[in-house]
Parts: sequence; structure tokens; C-alpha cells
Amino acid sequence: MNTYDLNGRIAVVTGAAQGLGLAIATRLAASGATVAGWDMNAEACEAAMAKLGNARAFGCDVADWDSVTKALAATEEAVGPVDILVNSAGIAGPNAPVADYDNAAFEKIVAVNLTGTFFVNKAVVPGMRARGYGRICNIASVAGKEGNPNASAYSASKAGVIGFTKSLGKELADVDVAVNCVTPAAARTPIFDQMKQEHIDYMLSKIPRARFLEVDEAANMVVWIVSAENSFTTGAVFDLSGGRATY
Repeated sequence: MNTYDLNGRIAVVTGAAQGLGLAIATRLAASGATVAGWDMNAEACEAAMAKLGNARAFGCDVADWDSVTKALAATEEAVGPVDILVNSAGIAGPNAPVADYDNAAFEKIVAVNLTGTFFVNKAVVPGMRARGYGRICNIASVAGKEGNPNASAYSASKAGVIGFTKSLGKELADVDVAVNCVTPAAARTPIFDQMKQEHIDYMLSKIPRARFLEVDEAANMVVWIVSAENSFTTGAVFDLSGGRATY
């Protein structure tokens, strides 16, 4: 396993209790970063972060601005100013055609996946700009590039994450703050529990590598994106779709 020198860096990972977030938090900690795991399930996050050594857990609902600002204040008081943000918190929501899609479910998915990305980025950006350094990686999805049928809310929210990342990357291009995103294909994580089997089968059928993404593969890419070695690229979309989307 390649390692990057993240010693002395403070990294916030949202959705850190499980799935991609936990894999990324684990890899960051292994590279020397002090990890602050943010998750709605504070108890599960506490248990997960306890296994990493140099990590702390903080309860946070990314869709709630007050919760985000409180989590940031608690993080900075406990471990210091944030150098790295990986925004991995997200939900898939139900599968249904647009004509039948539940309005409240659509709003909730957008609130967590897109508005939550905005809130968390907004919270950490002023400190990064003031200190002249930062690395942000937002977790989007190949669904944001291509759209998945019967997943309009998820697809739209992740397309929004891509557009948001491009915009913020340009806003911060005058300082050493890089803002990028990744577009993973589906990985077999607890988010599958929210999906119908037919939708899971559809996603697998679209991946030329004919398998799902491994969470460690995502962590491998993300840890470089948030390292100091990524000193030029910003506002970019890094593909993790196994050949599904080659753009």
C-alpha cells in the first residue's frame, strides 16, 4: 500500500461510521492524519473511530447548518483547525419512477446529499482560506454523470455535487485550497439496504469491469486527492466507475 505524508494534518470525514467514509477515514489515519469522523449515528461513529487510534468521533447531521457548525467548533477545540475535508455522508433513498416519487423523500435526499455538501464545505472554507491551505474531496457518484432510472433524486443530488465542486474549485483557485470530487460506481456498502435488488442488478450490469467498486479502491484515490501532492488540480471530477463513464 502506498502511503502519503499526512502527519500533522487534521481531516474531517463525514459519514465516517461505515462504508466509503469509514474506509477513507481508515486510510487517512494510516497515513498519519488526525481524523475527525462526523456522522448522524454518533455511537456507531465512536466505535469505528476508536479502532483507528488517532481519530475522534463527533455527532453531526450534515443537512442541519447548526449541527454542522457545532461539529466544526467541537472538532477545532478538540484537535485543531481542519486541513482536509472528505464529504462522504449520503443516502440513496427509494427507487421509483418520477411520476410516483415521494415528494418528501426527494427533498430529504437533496437535503442530505447536496445541501449537506454545501453546508459542510461552507463551514470549513473560511478557515482554509485564512490559513492558505486546504484539501476538499466531495463524494459524488457516476449517477450524477449518467443518471440512473428510478433514482432521480439521487442522480440529481449527485449531479449537483459535481457542479458545486466545480464552482467552489474556481472560487478558491487563488489559494492553495484544492476542491475536487470523485464519481464512484456502486460499492457494496450499507447504502445497498436502501435499494431494490433490481436496481442493484441494473447498476452492476452497467460496469464494464463486471464487479462493484471496493471501498479500499475509493480510499486509495481519495487519499491522494487530499494530499499536498495534489497541488494543481482543482474543480475536477475523478472517475471511479470501472469504465462505465470514461469522461
